[in-house]
Parts: sequence; C-alpha cells; structure tokens
Amino acid sequence: FGMGIQMVSHGEPYLNFLIPGVVSLTTMTGSFNAIAQNLNVHEIRKCIYSFMHDYTEIFNADAICRLIDPEYDYFTQIVMEAELDHPAYLYRYGLYIGKDETESAHFLHSLTKQQMQAMADTFTEGYRIGFETTGKDISKKSVVEIRYPLGFERMVRAAVHNFKKIGLQPVLRPYSISLNKQFTYDHKEDRGLWLDKALIERGLEVDRTVWENHKAIAPNYGGPAVIEIFGTKPFSPEQKEERVTYTDKQREIDVYERSEKSQLINHYIHGEERSFTIIAYPVPSIGEKYEEIFAETVHINTLDYMLYRNMQQKIIDVLDQGKYVMVKGMNGNRTNMKVMLHTLQNPDRETNFENCVADVNIPVGEVFTSPVLTGTEGTLHVSHVYLDELEYKDLTLRFEDGRVTDYSCANFAVEEENRKLIKDNILFHHETLPIGEFAIGTNTTAFVAARKYHIEDKLPILIAEKTGPHFAVGDTCYSH
Repeated sequence: FGMGIQMVSHGEPYLNFLIPGVVSLTTMTGSFNAIAQNLNVHEIRKCIYSFMHDYTEIFNADAICRLIDPEYDYFTQIVMEAELDHPAYLYRYGLYIGKDETESAHFLHSLTKQQMQAMADTFTEGYRIGFETTGKDISKKSVVEIRYPLGFERMVRAAVHNFKKIGLQPVLRPYSISLNKQFTYDHKEDRGLWLDKALIERGLEVDRTVWENHKAIAPNYGGPAVIEIFGTKPFSPEQKEERVTYTDKQREIDVYERSEKSQLINHYIHGEERSFTIIAYPVPSIGEKYEEIFAETVHINTLDYMLYRNMQQKIIDVLDQGKYVMVKGMNGNRTNMKVMLHTLQNPDRETNFENCVADVNIPVGEVFTSPVLTGTEGTLHVSHVYLDELEYKDLTLRFEDGRVTDYSCANFAVEEENRKLIKDNILFHHETLPIGEFAIGTNTTAFVAARKYHIEDKLPILIAEKTGPHFAVGDTCYSH
C-alpha cells in the first residue's frame, strides 16, 4: 500500500522494507493500524478491483498458455534436470513443501528403476489406450498435460520419456498438499471481495482473445494425465462466520463464468478428439503401513484388464435385458433408487453399459451407463464419504426424473449449514443437477485391500468407486 514496513522481533528490527519518501513503521501492529487508519474498506476494495482488472490480461494469458504451450512450461526443467536423490529440489517449485512431499520423494527414490518404469508404463499406457478404445486418433495430438503431486518426480520423469516416444510433449502442473485445509476452505471464495459481472466479462473477453491468438496450437492438446494421492488426514470443515462467501448474485455469475470458460475450451480444444487418464497412489500420512499399502496399490493398478473385461461383459449381457435397475441399501443404509435404462432397438449391436477397464480410469473394474432421466427416482444415502477431501456424514440426495430435488447431511447441527455445504461443493451452486452416471464396481481386490488395511475412509473416489455400486451427479465423462 505504498508504505515502508519494518518487521520487529523481540524489540529489534530484523527485516526492513523501505520505500523512499514514506514512513517506516516499527511494529507489525503499528503497520496494520496505520493502513487501517488511512484506507477504509471501500478504498481497499477499489485497489484490489483495479489490480485484478488491470492485470487480467497477464493472469488469464498465463493460465491458458501454461495449459497448451510446452515452451511456456518451467516445471519440466525441474523434473528432467534436477538431482532427484535429495528432496532439496522440491523447494524450487515455490509451493508448500511438507512431510508428505519430502517423504514421498525419499520413498520413490528407494524403488528400483524397473519398479519406477512399470509405474510410469501403467500410467502412460492408460492414456494411450484411452484414445484407442474410444476411436480417437492420438497422432493428431502433440501435447499432454501431466498433473502430479510433488515428490513423484521420478515417476513423472519416466512418464515424460514414455510420452515423447509416442509424440507427446509435456506441460506439467504440479501440486502440493494444503498445510491448513481449514484455511484453504475459509478462503476459497475470497473473490467475493471484488467479483462482479463487469470483471467476469472482462476476463472472458481476454480469454477469447488469448484462445483466438493460440488457435493454431490449441487443438494439439490431448488432455490431462493425472496422478492423484490419498491417505491425508480426513477433514470436516468448520463453517466460520468471518470467511468471505459469495452473494447470490456472485454465485450466479460464478456458474456463468465456469460455463463460458468450459465452452471456450471445448471450442478451441475439440472435446471429441481429446482423452485423459487418472491414477492414484497413497502418501506417507496414510499410516505406518504406508509401504505395504503403496505396494498393494501398485498391484491394484496393474490387474489383468482382459480378465476383468471378459467378466464384466457377462454382467453387461444380463443388465442389457432389463428395463430398469433397483438399488437398495442394507444394514442401515437408506438407499432406494430406481434407475431407468435406455430401450435397445437392436440388442445384437447395441448396449446400455460401458465396459470400463484400466485406461482413462485406473484401476480396472466397473460397468457404467448414463441413465434415462425420466422415471429415474428415489433416495441415495451414503453414511460416510470424502469428496475432494471434504467429509460428508449421512449424505442424502433425493431424485425425481433423474434430477436432485432435495439434499441433506449431518455435518452440522444447523440444517441450513448442511445444505449450504452440499450446494457449494457438490452441486457447485446449481439449483439442481442430473444423474450423469450409474455404475457397478467390480474390483474385489481393491475392496479386500481397503478392509485389510482399514483405509475405506481414505480411498480416493477413483478407487472406491470400483468397489461397489455408485452414482455421479452432473455431466458424464463423455459430454460437455
């Protein structure tokens, strides 16, 4: 704010930032008091708004170029050139580095070159096979986006070599585990301090210009290859009154912005030509049996997909004879769902269900469909689940004609807070969403491993969904 600030420890200055011609403040309390006296809330909002408006071109261009242009990627240099035998390289990222990051790097360094190559092969082959099984031409693509957790650089380095062999250059998007998940949750709507329709339109205008300027290279993007992690400490958020939350109008324009940005991506990176793959591994926070669980996860990720494909086809052959599926809970679970299936006009050539093996969704093990919405109805009840690292207790969704009509959970004593948690983080501010997927998981190996190591509550959805029947709300993975 145009002031010099002097940081003080035990009465003595230890860090002094001075700007010529302005006062030097001698205590942290004094610093912020002085700011508060000279700038009221309205003026601070104006400063932030002007900053966000004026630098939109830089911020938005940076985000888009980092996605589609390998020449714009700084992180590849770290992965491919750093000495990975010591975790000191992690601090070059400028991201938070914690115990899980350093211990993951240390553990992966202890694995043999052959083990690391096998993990990378599973990952990159899933990506390649995803194109093959959906009839998409991977030779049209020259860029793959690799999203990975810090500490997994040895695997990513091997994956980069694999991708280059099939003509794909990487753009890397590393991430680290939040040090304070409550803090992250509290600040996820900080844009509410300055967000309005004019700023949204300004950002979308810039996005359109940037995409148009890069339309020659944008179609080269093949889609994301994602390494997820699991095993971190479960987190149930506290609803703090002090946190910034969107107004109803801001929620409306936030949904509008998401939709417009998604349409832009689909226009310049043709959705029908791209694919993806996702795989997950545990981190040391999962407990003292981390190394055993890691080895078991590698085993689960490399199961014989041909064996599962043949078995799952038998399940599909039976399901294709039905008009609808009834899913009922037991042992206290209140689920009672009727799922309508499409009528097959030519059963010899048509099917309702996808035979999902280990390609875009690793590990192997599910058959799924997009239900007919009309007539799909009932109650879906999940006693305990983690979605995007948020805990939900007694999550209940009510459906009519395939769309959410009511919802609740038992996280908080106040029902309004429970509904807000679901609307913000499952419905993403929509009034309703349709059922996008009904599926039956078949991976009994993953089911047994979860029970053996008592990690049912820590499995990522990617693996947990393969262990039984499940539903997804929103778009399917095949549609916008």
